[in-house]
Amino acid sequence: MVYFKGGEDDYFLGNFRQNSPSNAPRGGKNTSYDRLDALEPRVYQKQPLYLYELAKKIVDGIGSLIRSVVHMARSYGPYFDPEYETLSIRINPPRVSVDNASCKDCTLVKVDSINKPGILLEVVQILSDLDLVITKAYISSDGGWFMDVFHVTDQHGNKVTDNNTIGHIEKALGPEGYTSGILKTRPGRKVGENSMGDYTTIELIGRDRPGLLSEISAVLANLHFNVAAAEVWTHNGRIACVLYINDNCSSLDEDEESRLCVMEEQLNNILRGHEDDESGAHATFSVGSTHVDRRLHQMFFADRDYEGGCLEMEIEYPPNSKPDVRIESCVEKGYSVVSVSCKDRAKLMFDIVCTLTDMQYAVFHATISSDGPSASQEYFIRHMDGCTLESEAEKEKVVKCIEAAIRRRISEGFSFELCAKDRVGLLSEVTRVLRENGLSVTRAGVTTIGEKAKNFFYVRDASGNPVEMKTIERLREEIGQTMMLNVKKVPTSAKAPETGGLAKTSFFLGGLLEKFRT
Repeated sequence: MVYFKGGEDDYFLGNFRQNSPSNAPRGGKNTSYDRLDALEPRVYQKQPLYLYELAKKIVDGIGSLIRSVVHMARSYGPYFDPEYETLSIRINPPRVSVDNASCKDCTLVKVDSINKPGILLEVVQILSDLDLVITKAYISSDGGWFMDVFHVTDQHGNKVTDNNTIGHIEKALGPEGYTSGILKTRPGRKVGENSMGDYTTIELIGRDRPGLLSEISAVLANLHFNVAAAEVWTHNGRIACVLYINDNCSSLDEDEESRLCVMEEQLNNILRGHEDDESGAHATFSVGSTHVDRRLHQMFFADRDYEGGCLEMEIEYPPNSKPDVRIESCVEKGYSVVSVSCKDRAKLMFDIVCTLTDMQYAVFHATISSDGPSASQEYFIRHMDGCTLESEAEKEKVVKCIEAAIRRRISEGFSFELCAKDRVGLLSEVTRVLRENGLSVTRAGVTTIGEKAKNFFYVRDASGNPVEMKTIERLREEIGQTMMLNVKKVPTSAKAPETGGLAKTSFFLGGLLEKFRT
């Protein structure tokens, strides 16, 4: 007990320690005083300063404790049980069925699950990554439940009968896919058996020009970095790339960090060009795990390519490929209705849903149908805050963004595939040949499986003219000697060379696979 002496009565101050040996009676009087462990001076009524210091130390101690707790909260954050996030999924797991009996022309994929933001994009992403064509779809997610039916075929228009593909659909869209994070981390591009964490991701965006991809890949090859996977898009005179690279050195290179810094600096200089273009041109390292196609849409959206500020290199699209996007109001139900009519193509639904999702719009209902070469899609949407599109400026922006998302993947003209043993400098070698033959890359992709690399390219003449057959012939002679070359599509306006036998014509028109072993 702690007391202070006040005449005949002792007044209580606190219960710390009683009858301490250090407080022996003085002057023969049997009077004891308690002491604090941290305070040697005794507390008297005539000396109130010690009482003030005691209170101050207590307050300071409490303040220090509070600051420590706040620091820990900021450093580590609040704790949430990871099992709680998937609790609703485990209580009401998604139901997925792949039905090949109900329709003679296509496979029906049915998904029933608890509704959550972005779930439609996740489902469409899985189907698109499997290269499935969505011919029809019926979406309903108003309320707490999400119910979808997709009519899908493979790229050849046949039903999905491969057991591995069916098993992947059921696994990815079922309970295991939601709880294991498959929907969130699937990159959309293959890089062998390794995970994306084994590679360095580079994002590039800037003004497009002939030979730019060749310059980019040459920088990587000179610094001994291998391109394991890549996706390259161009639109409205802009280029966006996502590259997955790894170090060619078998052991840890001590100067790897410095080489990465040099690479970043050189790529930024190339993207800015001779005119020192500062309009959003940059190369950065990415640490996220966003789906690569979605990331390209996000990069173009942030670059505001939908405004069409650089049209001098824009491709002249055929009239039937121009999308028709309209927005109306459904006052009775409180929705904004987005109607899209355009030429049908692969991953069309993914591109539209991805754009709406990243613009913070939720899709409550949708109907998708394809009639021959044409596609018609209708989406009932609201903003994430529950509001519909009211202002004309907001509607105009949504229309422009959807049109841009559709056009980014449209590539008219000459396309081909290359298969070869993966090695450092492969992409640089191919793009150099394209540049030397006056061809500009409008879209490209790189995939690595094991030791084999598979690249596809969409190219056009740098001057805007159709690619001539003699140019394609030179490509076959220069590239096909060391790689497997498969011409997928030849522009109908291309002129055949004046000389050449039937075998060469059959190669180009039929897309015959030329096999040259390395």
